[in-house]
Amino acid sequence: MANREKNKKALLDLAKQPENCSCADCGAPDPDWASYKLGIFVCLNCSGTHRNLSDISRVKSIRLDFWDDDLVQFMKANGNKVAKDFYEKFVPVFYYRPQQDDCEVLREQWIRAKYERLEFTEENKLLAYSSGIYEGVLWKKGKDNGQFLKRKFVLSEQDFSLKYYKEDETKGPKAIISVKNLNATFQPQKIGHAHGLQITYCVDDHTRNLFVYHESGQEIVNWFNAIRATRFVYLKTAFPTSYVDENNTFCLFTEQQREPFKKRWFILDAMDRKLLYFKTQLDAVELGVIFIGTENHGYSVSKCVPKGTRGNKWKCGVLMETPDRQFVFMCEQEREQNEWLEALRQVISKPMLPQDYTSKT
Repeated sequence: MANREKNKKALLDLAKQPENCSCADCGAPDPDWASYKLGIFVCLNCSGTHRNLSDISRVKSIRLDFWDDDLVQFMKANGNKVAKDFYEKFVPVFYYRPQQDDCEVLREQWIRAKYERLEFTEENKLLAYSSGIYEGVLWKKGKDNGQFLKRKFVLSEQDFSLKYYKEDETKGPKAIISVKNLNATFQPQKIGHAHGLQITYCVDDHTRNLFVYHESGQEIVNWFNAIRATRFVYLKTAFPTSYVDENNTFCLFTEQQREPFKKRWFILDAMDRKLLYFKTQLDAVELGVIFIGTENHGYSVSKCVPKGTRGNKWKCGVLMETPDRQFVFMCEQEREQNEWLEALRQVISKPMLPQDYTSKT
């Protein structure tokens, strides 16, 4: 006979462990639900999607439901880390991992991609959204009457463009949008559809928007990640001398500007001596650019441990000094800290060319 209170305490203790104290799917803190078929701890919102995957996942409340001894033992033998190591082993760097505040369709399709379609369990698995070209029909909001009409869209890595067509494709695309200036965000409330996607781009210094949706949640999330995949390839092509780590991902720093540290995505363009930073890794427009000169011009980089960061997981500091100000960045791991120090020092040690003085201004 299972001891209800004993098993409840065992589950609550398991949920407090570092690897289980956040939702396995969206990262929400203190999950109090669990899938006893997958052996993971999840939040209330994500548990709703798991209920719709009854052949794959079954959920219970770790506080309110009764747990048999064998199910508790299964949870002990598994947990979020074990599941992540298997179901998220080969997640592409460009694939967006939803957070707790993201819209439902993103979280649902992330869960289905992991456990139902097993998209990330095999290395180099052929995925539609990373094939180099992605095309299909989306409902697009008209500019004049506001009605949504079906339009064919084609996204291509070959020329880094997004095209869309009216009914007669023989007349050519209605618009050709460069991936260089392309962003995509989910805006279900603004668009009035649970799968609403806003595509933003720039033309002649003016911001334009396309509002689209698809009836299928999987299809619209595929479009979202296809845009991110194409942006990722574009960034690697546009910044061939950028520093990348061994996993071919741009390392993440945080920046301090007289306020708490904020996560920012950095790209070091060694050829143009520039450190560009973005809100997220695939944004089209950088938040800022830091020029990197030589030591003779007052530039240097060194390790540091800023006050107030001791005990934080972002504890490996990098201090970059310029003639005008100091920049403090934090890395999560010492390996990343050392790699960034080496990459920045290589740029500082290179003599400046005549065009670099123009670039600086």
